[in-house]
Amino acid sequence: MSLRGREIVLAGGAGGLGSAAASLLLNEDARVLISYRSNRERAEHTALEIRLPAEQVIQADLASEKDRTRLLDEAPELYGLVVLTGDPARGSDLADTLPRSFETNFAGPIQLAREAAERMKARHMAGSIVMLGTMQAGALFPGSTAYASQKAALVHASLILAKECRGPVNIRVNVVNPGVTAAGMAQASIASGKYQHYLDEGAIARYGAAIDVARAIRFFLEPDNYITGQVLTVDGGLTL
Repeated sequence: MSLRGREIVLAGGAGGLGSAAASLLLNEDARVLISYRSNRERAEHTALEIRLPAEQVIQADLASEKDRTRLLDEAPELYGLVVLTGDPARGSDLADTLPRSFETNFAGPIQLAREAAERMKARHMAGSIVMLGTMQAGALFPGSTAYASQKAALVHASLILAKECRGPVNIRVNVVNPGVTAAGMAQASIASGKYQHYLDEGAIARYGAAIDVARAIRFFLEPDNYITGQVLTVDGGLTL
């Protein structure tokens, strides 16, 4: 089924993954809005690349209730919400990285998702919510405590929301867990050679591309999709 005319918000959609997802959705004539927290220049550049009208690019810090409300107000006929925000939370000082990761990788995203679901329920509007996790939420990587723990919490809370949203209104909640993708936060890890041995050993044929993740997002946004409360890992088999 087409997404033509359906309102879809890509929270944190100004980066590489958001750009790829937005392009897919715009090709189907969906009404796409993207939000950014602070990097206005990158957001405007993304909008220019994908030919998204400036008024559909919105500044919103998901840690702020006021900003979350303002973002959702921009989509009164909201059908789909995709939450792509994230912080790699790199650093060895957990006293610094854990609070930041909690706010950006867990608290802000799940509160936005729950608020969107309440709006859909109030309007008796069927829809789809897609949360972006990470392969590290389900696999153990040394040094990822701050980042992975909050993403794992996000995955679990998203599945709880999926269970709470079951019913005749049909609001589906699913999670996409990207692997090592040559876009967004993983680019720094690729450049450092952190995952090169997976290629050298033949465990994976290539690193992921933004379009791989975008297609998974689009799958969950399908209007007649019968799937909810599921986690799809898009990593080429790396975590195997």
